[in-house]
Order: sequence, then structure tokens, then C-alpha cells
Amino acid sequence: MSSNPLRPEHSRHQDRQGPTQVENHGAEANPELLDLEEGVQEVHQELRKATTTQVTLTILVVLAICYFAKLVLVTICTSILIAFILEPLVRLLGKIRISRPVGSGIAVLLVLVLLYGLSYFFYQRAVDFAHQLPRMSGEIKKVVGKYQKSAEQIRQSTQGVMPNNDKNAVPVKVQQSGGFGNFIGGSDIANIGEVLLTVAFIPFIVYFMLTWQEHARRSMVRLFPTEDRLKAYQTLGKISEMMKGFIVGNFAIGVLMSIVSAIVFAALHLPYFYFLGPISGFLSLIPYLGIILALLPPIASGLGVLHGSGILIIAAVILGLHIFSMNVLYPKVIGGRLELNPLAVTLALLIWGWIWGAMGLILAVPVVGAIKIVCDNVEGLEPFGQLLGEGPQSTKSPK
Repeated sequence: MSSNPLRPEHSRHQDRQGPTQVENHGAEANPELLDLEEGVQEVHQELRKATTTQVTLTILVVLAICYFAKLVLVTICTSILIAFILEPLVRLLGKIRISRPVGSGIAVLLVLVLLYGLSYFFYQRAVDFAHQLPRMSGEIKKVVGKYQKSAEQIRQSTQGVMPNNDKNAVPVKVQQSGGFGNFIGGSDIANIGEVLLTVAFIPFIVYFMLTWQEHARRSMVRLFPTEDRLKAYQTLGKISEMMKGFIVGNFAIGVLMSIVSAIVFAALHLPYFYFLGPISGFLSLIPYLGIILALLPPIASGLGVLHGSGILIIAAVILGLHIFSMNVLYPKVIGGRLELNPLAVTLALLIWGWIWGAMGLILAVPVVGAIKIVCDNVEGLEPFGQLLGEGPQSTKSPK
């Protein structure tokens, strides 16, 4: 049937006009909805700007605190790193029924004995070097004399070419420094005293960190609200696993480099090659400064034994090991555990090295790794964690 005969004509006329009237009402309401959406977008933009400003100011304040309180913070971070290194030894002692306080004390004492042994060894080598210096002075003078003759010939040749303008020369007054007496009476000795006093706290901090580890972890978790305690506990666990992976990876690379270095030193007939190999191997793990520090022990020990070719061989081996470990072993063994991209690691070494000096180069990677884990587990900070991480390339594609 085409239409209902019982429906009046005006109702059918209204049905035909109905859609047109609805569209007119919607068109009239659209400007108000658009104004409301624009207002909401402006509020969101202002909130984003305020959040960005707050985050930037917070980062600047944290960096300023790290810079001005670097002595205390470096001491605490170094103690934490040493505590993680000694934790496996304390657990091993616990398996043979040695209580945790006693095991922690034994571990700390072993570290102090090791440091004393290293200090005694290098002191003896310094004494040997002082005794051999007069005998080597003749050879040193011969080498320096050759360069002095070359420099004198260059100076004489330049005097024949350059005009003599001694009449217009400006007199320069050389003022001597205060010397050792000024050092004793100045503020440098006070700074050294502060450093030694702060470093003296490290064994005690490490001991109490090992003995009160579980108590400190539980108490730290209780600082958070009840609904966030599980995530805080998991975050602390991830940071602990990251630190363990960092230490184990560095230890494995250091052992490999120590074995290779000891073999090369033994072939060159260096005294105490079995002792110099591990020292040079583990010093080479320090970013940037590792090459220079790793060269010092074998060269200092080889004075009077090594000649020009031997020194070149040691320098080439240490340089090759450092490049191979930092570019091949380090990304494979440690990069997967930390999940940090190379750019973030390089910038971290630059920033923390500027803030904390040489110790900043050692602590930069674990500190940034801990910051990344915190950002990954705190709502709103995930983009910063992605910025420090490896990105989509680190995720495995589904099979």
C-alpha cells in the first residue's frame, strides 16, 4: 500500500517537514559546541605548558642539588654500589650459617684489606721509581737535549725572518705562587680534610646497608599510599635487578680483559703481571678515563724493563681491548639489561661527569638506569622513560 488513508493530511505534511526542522536546530547549536570544545582545548594546552614548566624547573632544581651536595651524594651512591657488589658474598656466608651482621662485617673488612694491599703495592712501586729515577735521568736528558737542539734551530731560523720589535715590547711581571706553605695555610687542606672525613663514612654506610637492607626496603615502601605500595615494591625490585645485572656484566667483561692483559704482560716479562692484569683490566671499564688509567700500572711497573716497542705494544693492546669492550661487549652484555640507548648513556656521562667529576663517570650509567625504571613505573613520566630507552627497536617482533 502506498499510504495510510486514515492519517490526516497535516500530519503527513509535518513528517515531510520534520527532518528540515531538526537540521536547523542542530545548526543553531553547533557554534556553542565549537566554542566549548575550543575552550577545553585551550585549558588542556595551558595545563600542558604548566606541566612542562614544572617538570623543567624540577629537573633544574634536582641538578642544582646534585651539584652543590655532590660530596654527600657521591658518598651515598658509592656506598650503594659497593653494597650491591658485596651482597652475593654476604649471602654466600649466610649459607654456611654465618649471621648477616657478621657476614657484612667480614665483607667490609675484606674490601678494606684489599684497598690496603693495593695502596701498599703502588707505594712500593713509587719508591722503586724514585730509586731508579737518577739512573734514568741521563737517558731522559739525552732525549730532551735532542728536542732542545731542534727547538733552538727553529728559533734561530725564525729570528732571521721575523723583524726585531723589542723596542715596542710590553714588560711582563711574573708573580710566583705561594707554594707549599700557602697550600698548608689555605683552604685546600680544609677541602681535603672534608673529603677524607666523608670517605671515612663509606665502610659504615655499606655495613648498615647490608645489615638493614630488608628493613630499609619495607620502610621505604610504607612511605607510599596503600594503593601504590605494590608498584613501589616492584620498582625497587627492578632497580635492584638492574644494579645486579650492571655489576655482573661489568665483572664478566673485566675478568676477560684482565686475563688478556695478564697474558700480554707476562709475554713482555713485566713483574707482578698476575697482579697488574686485573688492575689494568678493571680500570679500563671506566668510560673515557679508563684508557689513561689502565696504562699507568703496567708502564709504572715496567720502568727499566720496557723499551719503546714494549710500551707501544701495551698501549695498543689496552686501546684495542677498551674499544672492543665498549663497542662490542658492553652493548651485548650490559645494554640489554639496562635498556638504555647510546645517546642517553653518552649524555649521562657528560652531565654526571660535569656534576660529580670522575666519580660521575662511574656512577652515571646505574643512576640513569634507575631514573629510567622510575619513569617507566610512574604515571605521567612514561615519555621520559621512552626517551631514555631503546624505543621500538628493542621490542621483539611477534612471530
